[in-house]
Amino acid sequence: MTDPVRGYDERAAVFVHQYEQLDPESVHGSFLDYLPEGAGRLVLDIGAGSGRDAAWLRRKGFEVVAVEPSPGMRIAGQSLHPDPLIRWVDDRLPSLAATYRLGLAFDVILLSGGLMHVTPGDRPRAFRKVASLLKPGGVLLISVRDGAGESDRPIWPVSRGEVEGYARTQGLNVVRIASNPDLQGRAAATWTTFVLSLPDDGAGALPLLLASS
Repeated sequence: MTDPVRGYDERAAVFVHQYEQLDPESVHGSFLDYLPEGAGRLVLDIGAGSGRDAAWLRRKGFEVVAVEPSPGMRIAGQSLHPDPLIRWVDDRLPSLAATYRLGLAFDVILLSGGLMHVTPGDRPRAFRKVASLLKPGGVLLISVRDGAGESDRPIWPVSRGEVEGYARTQGLNVVRIASNPDLQGRAAATWTTFVLSLPDDGAGALPLLLASS
């Protein structure tokens, strides 16, 4: 089975150029109303790619932990968006082992364009690990691509029901689900976005109990 990370790494220059051409406000329009005020808040950007979104979130006042497993993408992101309040981490789903070692919890977690690259068998663990890093009252923002993948970057479809099921298991509320066109103009590709929240009512302890490796 082809590792999607290798596909990104081997064509990092191409993907960095593509990503940097897109306006984050347009890419993440479905999420904008759900971002809290940034000052003093911490964001985890899983699959940070070129650092475009991490830099955008920094401009909004957030401190950012940018997780990116592709060395080529990560090095480019660090070069394009140098900022002491963007901490880059070499890590990946489903384990997020290096991220866990930081000992942090996050007000916002952005998982944009990554979950569909996780095999279905690994997704329950991946979702459990992500949810357990979220602070009570925090939001988890997910976008997944619908449509065929490429030979060097395989994707596995992610249904709305699948994400809703993971959310229920981890004690998260489904706040919004939206469909969006592909901003790179790929006719066969569309995107589904999910806004999930962790209630700040004591239920936030549930994911921590379920986050065993």
